[in-house]
Amino acid sequence: MMEYLVSLSIGVLTATGVFLTLRARTFPVVLGLTLLAYAVNLFLFSMGRLTIGLPAIIDKTAKAAQYSDPLPQALVLTAIVIAFGMTAFLIVLALKARGELDSDHVDGLADNQQAPGQRDIGKNIDPDRGAAE
Repeated sequence: MMEYLVSLSIGVLTATGVFLTLRARTFPVVLGLTLLAYAVNLFLFSMGRLTIGLPAIIDKTAKAAQYSDPLPQALVLTAIVIAFGMTAFLIVLALKARGELDSDHVDGLADNQQAPGQRDIGKNIDPDRGAAE
């Protein structure tokens, strides 16, 4: 039962992170990348055997099956530091872009602007005829 809960948590964090990363504003993108980092950390941590009350390092008296694998724990600690640095960089980058472009869109455009070369397909449609003029 616990395996289902952990895998469901990883799936929900990943799906929410991808959904937020695909948004047009910078704050949801930063939040989505943070949730993806949490999902990766939870996935890495679940890959190691989580044993309670046993040492992470093998001593002379412990059997090989009675220890907790230290590699996933070290990977998670490294991933936490990398995710924190990445999040701080993205926040500074988003604030700088907001200050220079006066917009928090990821492409730097306001809500009513279009990218160069992009055509507004809904503008020239006649509702009575249904075709573009």
